[in-house]
Amino acid sequence: MSKSVKPYKDSDLDKKEQVTKMFDTISEEYDGLNRVISFGIDVKWRNKVVQIVSDTSPENILDIATGTGDLAISLTKTSAKKIIGLDISDGMLEVGRQKIKAKELDGIIKMVIGDSEDLPFEDHTFDAITVAFGVRNFMNLEKGLSEILRVLKPNGVFVILETSVPTKTPYKQGYKLYSKFILPTIGKVFSKDQSAYKYLSESASVFPFGEELNNILRQIGFINVKDQPQTFGVATIYTASKA
Repeated sequence: MSKSVKPYKDSDLDKKEQVTKMFDTISEEYDGLNRVISFGIDVKWRNKVVQIVSDTSPENILDIATGTGDLAISLTKTSAKKIIGLDISDGMLEVGRQKIKAKELDGIIKMVIGDSEDLPFEDHTFDAITVAFGVRNFMNLEKGLSEILRVLKPNGVFVILETSVPTKTPYKQGYKLYSKFILPTIGKVFSKDQSAYKYLSESASVFPFGEELNNILRQIGFINVKDQPQTFGVATIYTASKA
């Protein structure tokens, strides 16, 4: 089980409520700051996720913690006829809806407000399910993953893109310096919610990654679990399936 880190340490709200509030607050600035924080490399990582999903020729896809819809929009490059982007933050979804409308993709992508730990879908619904930079925000990781397994079709593909911590020198030391000092400073200078970017940094540093997350996925019931570290290990793509 992952260590619980919350955005607002002086708040009585639970993690789920705090995460919703946080993303509602930073929704308008999120895309721009995300490019700055990742130096734009997150686009390359998402494209790899799209290729993995595309190789399975899915007809329908669920993108959980879709945020402003970047991955959902990219997933239109697959064979999918229907893509649902689900998020707990309506502020983020609204930004996404505007982007989707501008790209005239509303016939393919539907943005839905919902809880990843209580998915509003029938069992065995989706050919593919993706989560990009969202699983570490789950209040109950195991419950969220169990819900994903439930709504995934047998032989369907589940792909996670999530931050991870480099384990090799000098990348390990560089990552610690960046996450402890540079990332919070960027948030402090450019964001109206300074706690948000401190939380994003702290949650990434304590979240299980690599074989630890692989084992959690296996315990939930996923099969064919693999991890692919990206860019010296600062992010990892995980793939899994359902028997």
